[in-house]
Amino acid sequence: MTQEKTKKKSKAKGFTAKAKKKTAIARAVARKGTGVIRINKRNLNTFEPELVRHFISEPMDISKPLSDDVNITVFVEGSGFMSQAVACRTAIAKALVAYKKDEKLKKKFLAYDRALLVDDVRRKESKKQLGVGARRKKQKSKR
Repeated sequence: MTQEKTKKKSKAKGFTAKAKKKTAIARAVARKGTGVIRINKRNLNTFEPELVRHFISEPMDISKPLSDDVNITVFVEGSGFMSQAVACRTAIAKALVAYKKDEKLKKKFLAYDRALLVDDVRRKESKKQLGVGARRKKQKSKR
């Protein structure tokens, strides 16, 4: 009986970046390519509403001549669609800066919107005792 060794598929190397917004976590990988953005194996051009599509592609538009030769793959999970969009946008910008290693691009992103390179640190406030949520309490009865 002969045993065959199974080869693991080696993934093409790229520059990775991670971003968070609320409970949404996005991981982006930038590789050499033709300027295509894929989010969870889905092309960005198929996303609705159009506002979210333009919002996510802002980093690519800002770095236009530099970003034409970069393919970006993003995996995002958690939270709602808008938080996922913010996390994707930040992860894409971080991956572009890591891929290009260009200080001018980083300054350009920071001048346009600081949220492109800095994660939003705000999280949900924890629930307290005697209540339903973080602040709301049970109504007091006088009689």
